[in-house]
Amino acid sequence: MAAKIRKGDKVIVLAGRDKGRSGEVIEVRPTEGRALVRGINMVKRHQRQTAQQEGGIISKEASVHLSNLALTDPKDGKPTRVGFKIMNDGRKVRIAKRSGVEIDG
Repeated sequence: MAAKIRKGDKVIVLAGRDKGRSGEVIEVRPTEGRALVRGINMVKRHQRQTAQQEGGIISKEASVHLSNLALTDPKDGKPTRVGFKIMNDGRKVRIAKRSGVEIDG
């Protein structure tokens, strides 16, 4: 199955603490149905000191459920649903339902 949200996509958060904020998808976890978005859903974690990394309290992104994310329309920057279209050359591409524009990637 083709993924509607992929790494590198610009997304908008639809629900939760960061509702209305946008960011870039860093990682998608399809088996869990979740994604990591840069700067969204930040949590503080206690980190033990190692030879490579300093200890202390660090901030990092926690995953967000895919249902709470919407792709940003390339045309106007507003949230859109994702559709698929088979092109004449046989490629299956993602399109923004809002504007009908092809989504890069």
